[in-house]
Amino acid sequence: MIKKFSAEFVGTMVLVLFGCGAAVLGGFDIVGQLGIALAFGLAIVAMAYGIGPVSGCHVNPAVSLAAFVAGRMSLKDMGLYWVAQILGAIAGAAILGLIAKTGFAALGANGYDAGSPGGYGLHAALIFEVVATAIFVIVILGVTGEKGQGAFAGLAIGLTLAVIHIVGIQVTGVSVNPARSFGPALLQGGEALSQVWVFFAAPAVGAVIGALLFRFKVLEPEA
Repeated sequence: MIKKFSAEFVGTMVLVLFGCGAAVLGGFDIVGQLGIALAFGLAIVAMAYGIGPVSGCHVNPAVSLAAFVAGRMSLKDMGLYWVAQILGAIAGAAILGLIAKTGFAALGANGYDAGSPGGYGLHAALIFEVVATAIFVIVILGVTGEKGQGAFAGLAIGLTLAVIHIVGIQVTGVSVNPARSFGPALLQGGEALSQVWVFFAAPAVGAVIGALLFRFKVLEPEA
């Protein structure tokens, strides 16, 4: 379990550092929305193949919740993964804050209303995060199942996350991952921290919806 904890810690740290780092250090004026989206997606691809054999590369409490609901993970393991993911996200945000010229004032936190890059409100944030997380976990559970495309799983998952970011960055900055949201929000504080509940609640609902489709064999392939 130490190996799994370490893998999830490192994987989530890398996701936050590279993904949020592209937004903070690159930004819309340098790498653009597409560049930020690809940074998140490619970080997942890299970690999927780097730590996937150790922990499965969840690096996301919503993914671990989905695995639990779908019957692919124990409650104990889910709790361990959650702790590693949250701590990893905080570490990634802390490293980014030490590098960025703005320090901890802007770490790529998610938000709505004034915290939304495109000025979208709470209802849009909730709808997007629920739907996007459900789609994300459906892809993950599908490609990592017994009849999934194991060798291409990391690529499929990373590309899905990139597409989600291309569509949703203007809405919330894209979470679909409570750890990714909490790390930057905790260190950034203020409005980002007051809004972070949305990025726990909505991804959790989306994860359960997606997982139940596998739990009740709706999307499980025929034997």
